[in-house]
Amino acid sequence: MRRASAALGSAAFLVLVSGSAAVLVPWWLTGWRAGDWWLPLRLLGLVPLVAGAAVILVAFGRFALEGLGTPAPIAPPVRLVVTGPYRYVRNPIYLAVAAVLCGQALLLARPVVFVYCACVLPVMWAFVRWYEEPGLVRRFGADYERYRRAVPGWWPRGRPWPGE
Repeated sequence: MRRASAALGSAAFLVLVSGSAAVLVPWWLTGWRAGDWWLPLRLLGLVPLVAGAAVILVAFGRFALEGLGTPAPIAPPVRLVVTGPYRYVRNPIYLAVAAVLCGQALLLARPVVFVYCACVLPVMWAFVRWYEEPGLVRRFGADYERYRRAVPGWWPRGRPWPGE
């Protein structure tokens, strides 16, 4: 896949899938109506919201530009992506989506978004465990196994993985 096709595919997947999970469903749950929690606590939600959004954009970009593919199962990367946020944790997009959701829950003062996040996390974990990881082992073999041993899946490393 060429970079332009990969970028277009990644952008479409970003809008359709991550956008649905991190924007559309929270909107359905809240209508973007905010509660009345203490304002400094609500504003604290901007930290995970902005940080999560930034990680999502960087990670999607890495799939297209370095992996020459997308995060979508129908157009996976042809190269193993182990740079950027992937040097710290194997699943930065999923964790970033959770951060965005938690940020929204705080910013909107709506606990229902925390509940939604708590329901989505095990689904993401199961998808990674039983679909993504076996596919990565088949596609990238020893390179993925080496990466998997060095970089945790769900709790970021303190220091970036130096790679090979």
